[in-house]
Amino acid sequence: MTDNHVELRDVVKRHGATLAVDGLSLEVGRGEFFSILGPSGAGKTTTLRMLAGFERPDQGDILIEGRSMRQVPPNHRPVNLVFQHYALFPHLTVAGNIAFGLEMRRVPTAEIQDRVGTILDMVKLRPKQDRLPAQLSGGEQQRVALARALVNRPAVLLLDEPLGALDQQLRLDMQVELKAIQEQVGITFICVTHHQEEALTMSDRVAVMNHGRLLQVGSPQEIYETPASLFVANFIGISNSLRGRIDRVDEANCLVRAVDLAGQPTLLARLPAGAGEGSPVTLLLRPERLCLSSEVRRSSYDNELPARISKAIYNGSGMQYQVALSDDLVWAARLSNSSSNQKRFLPGEAVFIRWNADEGVVLSE
Repeated sequence: MTDNHVELRDVVKRHGATLAVDGLSLEVGRGEFFSILGPSGAGKTTTLRMLAGFERPDQGDILIEGRSMRQVPPNHRPVNLVFQHYALFPHLTVAGNIAFGLEMRRVPTAEIQDRVGTILDMVKLRPKQDRLPAQLSGGEQQRVALARALVNRPAVLLLDEPLGALDQQLRLDMQVELKAIQEQVGITFICVTHHQEEALTMSDRVAVMNHGRLLQVGSPQEIYETPASLFVANFIGISNSLRGRIDRVDEANCLVRAVDLAGQPTLLARLPAGAGEGSPVTLLLRPERLCLSSEVRRSSYDNELPARISKAIYNGSGMQYQVALSDDLVWAARLSNSSSNQKRFLPGEAVFIRWNADEGVVLSE
């Protein structure tokens, strides 16, 4: 990451008695695609509105390009905001919508034509420049809204649930396209979303918020593979969990006694920071990290637990299984359909769940 382009310093925002943003500090690098992810009420939209200048922090400060935005009104900030529902002018053509902001700033006509033409090519809408918004698909309308913001050459582009109005397949396509456009223009993008896959696909880094607080910041891989809390693990995809206690510590690994299971078997895992013998912990495992087998012979995996298939779901590219370790504990397992003769398991079938120590995450309580 390069120099900090946007910085939030201990920002606090209250809506009446509700603490919407609670001491938020963030740094976003120049040219970074940065996503703020969280459930409804997490404070992410309030954060975006404060960056845009539509709301002011009760405490703290926001800096863009090293300059405090405390006294800077929205229309004088070096940002543009793309709304979820695009807010296009229905009576203006594609080109007219894109040119509108430049015309309001009295940019010379020749320059407007040049900049609008360039951005139309970038978002692949040159053939449709004379159409009205009602004559466009949802994805095309989204690209017009994006082009209208980018043509003003903002230092930072703010996106509020930018793909929320699109159907699933178009949403998947636009995730890739939006990231490609961001890399092409080199502008800092800050995107707010509650859609986990969207954030992981598009972002250089992701911030996870809940109840106004920042829980973790990292690359998509860091957030997914090494969540800092049980909330982050469960919010970013599906995570299996098992309560335990550290029985023994051996350099970087430890033995975790599974207190939720009969007989309390011990499992090899990576040692979490700050934990020692006797520490209560939670073991987390992603469904795709698990191996299922009906063979009794123990393999080269570090860990093995007996279980029974309770449900099998075919979804084309893979099989998803619900696997009961006990009457009260059911895990999810996801296996790829990599070949037509791959072993399929049936409900009621006895299996062994296997995984290696470094495929789990242990959180100290």
